[in-house]
Amino acid sequence: EGSVYAAGVIAKIIREKAEKGEKAVIGMATGSTPKSLYDELVRMHREEGLSFKNVITFNLDEYYPMEADSIHSYHYFMRKILFDKIDIDPKNYHIPDGMVPKDQIKKYAAEYEKMIEDAGGLDLQILGIGQNGHIGFNEPGSPVYSKTRLITLDNNTRIANSADFSTLSDVPRMAITMGINSIMNAREILLMAWGEAKSNAIKKSVEGKPTEELPATLLQHHYN
Repeated sequence: EGSVYAAGVIAKIIREKAEKGEKAVIGMATGSTPKSLYDELVRMHREEGLSFKNVITFNLDEYYPMEADSIHSYHYFMRKILFDKIDIDPKNYHIPDGMVPKDQIKKYAAEYEKMIEDAGGLDLQILGIGQNGHIGFNEPGSPVYSKTRLITLDNNTRIANSADFSTLSDVPRMAITMGINSIMNAREILLMAWGEAKSNAIKKSVEGKPTEELPATLLQHHYN
């Protein structure tokens, strides 16, 4: 039900923008939470004619280092779950490059921010939440003004994500992620969490005092 609701929010933005001849700019998330959302968007495309021709997307994050064609990459995840099943122009979806040489990451991250800005900014950012309250890969302690950058993953995050890998040691120790500031610049934010395992993180995020130690609490400052 939550995924159907979220898909409806996205579809409304896409259709309203299409009527005006404008692009809809959507920030995408990965992980287990949005899978059912993307399934619903694919269904709407196939059965209700929802077109993604006017859609530009930017993904929150990618493991580092990570080749785009690896089955563990978020490039692979997004293509397999969503992009290859809809009519989006491949030039219009953007996922951080997990193979940028380390000495060029700062420049690359600034370019990623500029691409979002040039597209008109995010109309909507989809988020999941980690059990430690992370959004994107902004781990506890991420500054409120942070932008796209390379970060070191929390051990908790690596353990939570190890189900997608053969062993824990195969899970990358770093990732490129949009920052808290990048997320907060979106005109609307939709955070999704399913199941009891996420209930504690949601309770703290909604009811707790905003703090960088629990990044999702900072969303309380967002106007929408």
